[in-house]
Amino acid sequence: MCGIAGIVRFKDQAAGDSGIRGMTDAMAHRGPDADGFWEEGGVALGHRRLSIIDLSTAANQPFADHSGRYIMVFNGEMYNYREVKALIPDYPFHTTSDTEVLIAAYSKWGPDCLKYFRGMYAFAIWDRQEKEIFIARDKMGVKPLYYFTNGELLLFASEVRSILTTGLVNKKINEAALADYFSYQSVTHPHSLIEGIVQLEAGSWMRVGKGRSVEKRYWDVTSNPVDFDFRNGEGARKKIRELMLTSVERRLVSDVPVGAFLSGGIDSSVVVGLMAAASSDRPNTFNISFEEKEFDESHYAEIIAKKFNTRHTRLLLKPTDFLDELQNALNAMDTPSGDGVNTYCVSKAIRRSGMTVALSGVGGDELFAGYPFFDQYLQLQKKSWIWNVPGPLRRLLANSLSPGQDQGKKGRMMQLLKMDSCSIDNMYPVFRQILSPSLLQELTGIVHSPFITSLQKELKARKEQLDRLPLLSQVSAAEYLGYTQHTLLKDTDQMSMAVSLEVREPFFDQDLVEFVLAVPDRLKKPVYPKSLLVESVKPLLPDEVVFRRKQGFLFPWDLWLKNELRSFCDARLKNMAGRSFIKGDALLSCWHRFLAGDKNIRWAEIWLFVVLEYWLEKNKVSC
Repeated sequence: MCGIAGIVRFKDQAAGDSGIRGMTDAMAHRGPDADGFWEEGGVALGHRRLSIIDLSTAANQPFADHSGRYIMVFNGEMYNYREVKALIPDYPFHTTSDTEVLIAAYSKWGPDCLKYFRGMYAFAIWDRQEKEIFIARDKMGVKPLYYFTNGELLLFASEVRSILTTGLVNKKINEAALADYFSYQSVTHPHSLIEGIVQLEAGSWMRVGKGRSVEKRYWDVTSNPVDFDFRNGEGARKKIRELMLTSVERRLVSDVPVGAFLSGGIDSSVVVGLMAAASSDRPNTFNISFEEKEFDESHYAEIIAKKFNTRHTRLLLKPTDFLDELQNALNAMDTPSGDGVNTYCVSKAIRRSGMTVALSGVGGDELFAGYPFFDQYLQLQKKSWIWNVPGPLRRLLANSLSPGQDQGKKGRMMQLLKMDSCSIDNMYPVFRQILSPSLLQELTGIVHSPFITSLQKELKARKEQLDRLPLLSQVSAAEYLGYTQHTLLKDTDQMSMAVSLEVREPFFDQDLVEFVLAVPDRLKKPVYPKSLLVESVKPLLPDEVVFRRKQGFLFPWDLWLKNELRSFCDARLKNMAGRSFIKGDALLSCWHRFLAGDKNIRWAEIWLFVVLEYWLEKNKVSC
């Protein structure tokens, strides 16, 4: 796990003081073990290394292939690098790193090498012969990659702030991205919050040379047919267990100790149980616990730790610990998010315990229908006849449900009834929104009619492929294209890497995802929470873990914003009220109504403005 950066000037010239060192310094937290640079003519590549596989200096980057033609910087891990290496027997390897396997594969197959890779990665390869650069990102979008280009110059990096250090990009807010941020608490591909800086799409590559640029999507979560006879439910469950075990085995590849988050829930318990099955080593497990017994779930984590004989560490945190770390977590945000503070605190606690790599159970809910929306979507499909009612009648019914507003449950239903169908591309964006279109229009000047976010465009562009999937898998695919990729995975990466911890997610394995998305609803529909997953790994989990009442610590953000964080929020909101894209009086009125106890204003809606203002100030972004 590392940080990568590059500057490519396509007019031949000496780089001079290229700025590459400033780019890597800005993300030193991503790789505290080593830094490296390569410069030639107008090209400069930089790397920060967190040593995981082949700890020797021979594996440091930037890395050249044996011919010297290709120079590469690589962030992430290729879990199946040994299998890929076996396919290139004629290459003169001199390290045991996955880095060298990656560049050898590219020298043999070019962009087609990507179909062989199983892992999380973002990398760039400079071709000294053709004078062009190739950049690529992993299929699920686990590892970030941002770039800026104007035809004569290409800048790329693992983090936006790295690109900003060059001074070659104006720090101007991208108002097109603000609607995404306020709607879904993060920014969707292709945008970033800085005008001109773009996210490379997950599962895509781009090749840029003199006068030409080609971008191609090489993998799509919605378009991967699976050849399997699903009439045999037991056969499907057996296959899922095999794929889960393989996924965990892949993520144990490391030359440093590997730990695991263990909450005591189904997903993390499955990961830990399969870690024990996949290796003779005792798993290292970590649980965050609380003194408040009504919220503490450490008892269930200890059941799993005892069952699988793990080296278990219980990390006691107080709610005030999260408050104390708040500013550090906000500083860790390369791109603002309404979530992620919890991930920062948990990652920091595990890193302090000596771990460099940890497996996480994130992604289980998205893949195995663990959220309420999965069942809600099925129920909506049973009532699809409603959307055959003429539009004017539906709009009349919608307005009667929630007159004058589209917030809350009734407001969401109002929005859904006004859609032209109950297909996933219409339903999902409404269910995932934080600020409704009417509230956005009330508080900002960024919403115009007709209002459509980047996420909605993304889903509509894939409507044909989505409609071919089973209904529950339609929700999963929408989750991958929306919340999962742009909030969950992005927060996991930026918050864990802020403390130099590599997090690996077995539920985001390509082969597992492709298979489970093909599973028909009759096998996947939960009889009890995530029953398909539990039955597939049976008898791995004890019943007391599977059927327990879910507790979870709900942090009192509502109270914190009104008390401990009141002055912090007040100062940021007053500054935000002066921004050109904000209707200042309306925002401050909303804040005062929230402080007065208005239940129609949620803390999460207020918090989005606070976080964004903090980020804008910290990065000196103009509006």
